[in-house]
Amino acid sequence: MTKLNSQTNSTGDIPEQAAGGVLHIDLDALAANWRTLRDHAGSAETAAVVKANAYGTGIEKAVPALSQAGCRTFFVAHLSEAIRARAVAPEATIYVLNGLFTGTSPTYAEHDLRPVLGSFEEIEEWVGFCRAQSRKLKAAIHVDTGMNRLGLTVQQGLTLKDRGELEDFGNALLMSHFVSAEESDNPLNAQQIEAFEAVRSSLPDIPASLPNSSGIFLRNKPAYELVRPGYALYGGNPTPSRDNPMRPVVRLEGRIVQLRWVEAEHTVGYNGRWLALEKRRIATLSVGYADGYPRAASARGKSGEALLAGMALVAGQSCSFAGNVSMDLITVDVTDVPEGRVKRGDTVTLIGGELTVDEVGRRAGTIGYEILTNLGARYARAYRGGEG
Repeated sequence: MTKLNSQTNSTGDIPEQAAGGVLHIDLDALAANWRTLRDHAGSAETAAVVKANAYGTGIEKAVPALSQAGCRTFFVAHLSEAIRARAVAPEATIYVLNGLFTGTSPTYAEHDLRPVLGSFEEIEEWVGFCRAQSRKLKAAIHVDTGMNRLGLTVQQGLTLKDRGELEDFGNALLMSHFVSAEESDNPLNAQQIEAFEAVRSSLPDIPASLPNSSGIFLRNKPAYELVRPGYALYGGNPTPSRDNPMRPVVRLEGRIVQLRWVEAEHTVGYNGRWLALEKRRIATLSVGYADGYPRAASARGKSGEALLAGMALVAGQSCSFAGNVSMDLITVDVTDVPEGRVKRGDTVTLIGGELTVDEVGRRAGTIGYEILTNLGARYARAYRGGEG
């Protein structure tokens, strides 16, 4: 009997030999992507969005790697994420995008964090706390220029200059968010820039921020004082109509737990949605939708058909999924891989090489963002680089 090595991966979670999947994360590529984005941002400061556990790569690893590269400002979605980021970046500026939850102002102050205020109610609560503390604590103001999710309306933003509250806290940033920056010719981009510029012009002393990952690459990009890339940092393509300028950061490998032959006219997986027209060899991987791999990548049809479904790279060959992705397992048709090149215990690539996060998302009918942020806790995580 083989005894498991007690040494785990660098996060101390799961030994690689005990994991159904191994997620390889290249922190040097993450840092290089930040530098690429910085170089495209001109004179603007380049921040980093590290919400959703740094897009699945791990806040505790990604934030120090980005800090070492020169990043000084970070954005998260939730207060709990901000506290984690603060623990590994004691000198950084950290903003919380999802607004000021009622009663959380003391926690922001305790950890030196900055809420992004998107309503008059939030502004009034923050101002009340600042007055009670006799401190001008810093925060950002979010103006909605077209997303219709969070933020003051443009009309409300234009009244800010006449409201007395702005004098009672530190107005550190005025920001908005693009709706369709990845579509470089979308007229919404120009409309949003115009709307944001109107508010910004009324508050010229507050630093401004609009571009996200794709916004940094717009032909007529408004850099302002700060840009906020997220997806591109982790290898996603910010310019979908052009080649990806970013380096891949994650590679996901799934372990083969069994190989078997399926006879002609037999089906594979739940509900019998995939039919073998002739004898096929099937590899079963110890990864499933409980690990965050999308069930929508299931292959439903017949062997040999060109299906828009999940793929794996097995011994360097592209192999289609066979049947439904289940909770803990994925079945892959490896008939065309020579038998001597694939065996039980091997790992195959589910993200990596030609299977970029964008391609995996496309094959599952979703986007690469969802693929990254769903990367599950059951993977062993193996980190490369990121040292000082």
